[in-house]
Amino acid sequence: MPGIRGPSDYSQEPSRDPCLKINAKEPFNAEPPRSALVQSYVTPVHLFYKRNHGPIPIIDHIDNYSVSVTGLIDNPTKLFIKDIKSLPKYNVTATLQCAGNRRTAMSKVRNVRGVGWDVSAIGNAVWGGAKLADVLELLGVPKLTGSTRLGGRHVEFVSVDRCKEENGGPYKASIPLNQATNPEADVLLAYEMNGEILNRDHGYPLRLVVPGVIGARSVKWLDSINVIAEECQGFFMQKDYKMFPPSVNWDNIDWSSRRPQMDFPVQSAICSLEDVQMVKPGKVSIKGYAVSGGGRGIERVDISMDGGKSWVEASRTQEPEKDYISEHSSSDKWAWVLFEATIDVSQSTTEVIAKAVDSAANVQPENVESVWNLRGVLNTSWHRVLLRLGHSNL
Repeated sequence: MPGIRGPSDYSQEPSRDPCLKINAKEPFNAEPPRSALVQSYVTPVHLFYKRNHGPIPIIDHIDNYSVSVTGLIDNPTKLFIKDIKSLPKYNVTATLQCAGNRRTAMSKVRNVRGVGWDVSAIGNAVWGGAKLADVLELLGVPKLTGSTRLGGRHVEFVSVDRCKEENGGPYKASIPLNQATNPEADVLLAYEMNGEILNRDHGYPLRLVVPGVIGARSVKWLDSINVIAEECQGFFMQKDYKMFPPSVNWDNIDWSSRRPQMDFPVQSAICSLEDVQMVKPGKVSIKGYAVSGGGRGIERVDISMDGGKSWVEASRTQEPEKDYISEHSSSDKWAWVLFEATIDVSQSTTEVIAKAVDSAANVQPENVESVWNLRGVLNTSWHRVLLRLGHSNL
């Protein structure tokens, strides 16, 4: 498309922070050290996980860049960046999480297919841009609309990003029209991240941000927006990112038997400690994140040192020195909370467990075996780290 193009190779990739743990090089997929996630409520851009499916698009002439809006609407058009920036700007603090976050733990049960993420395929940012509901209203689709006059019920987002899974075609995904036209859903066409213009890795010049939903639906490097009758038929909607039971394998899988995953379940992870870590006897600080999809708040985070027989409640914060109240108007409903608890370690080995409970009383499942699936997605089981007494800086 004019102004932006998807290159055919990886020779013009942007520079990245050397501290990132690289899980794949072509396409580039990387996550920060887990300890970096609890250093601040808002994740710095250079430490935000990177999930790509092809070479990073290159912008040749930003003034020529536009997004076509077509499909089952009365007023198809092209929108330039200046058109989108002329609409009211909103800043939405939202956590994005890859559906494969914590896949490595699931792969220890049985083999799975996918990028080997630890606990850091997640980040929290302040996204700036126009609400999709405002953009569609500009084109004659009223707010809170479930169907257009011509029968459109879904909104498809097509990227400049080219990927092998689409046989060299573009990455794409969709969300329901009633979500896209709901201002309270805070779906953005974003051009800023943490108060700065998006960088190339994160979707410059324009990306979709769908809060509370797995990251696969927040399409980057937008090329076109299409109002369609049925959900997107792209690979990543129909043959990936679906939740199957442990009994399904690659011989008996029926992709059509499951809906595309949208909201992510309640999740937490300990980030101040590695999976196995040496510590000194005495007080040890346990820090991590907890988050739930669909705008649900975090009601509590529990910490156990005896296999789940007894629990202590961790403190929860969002902004520093500001009380967090689940689903209160003062809290960021689309964002994670950071938790902290102090434990006393005296035994030679201690397993520390974290589990979160959201505002709908959804609880993380106890064992990874119960949620194992062949693609290794949505591992939201209790997070466990093992402490051993010995020499340590902790």
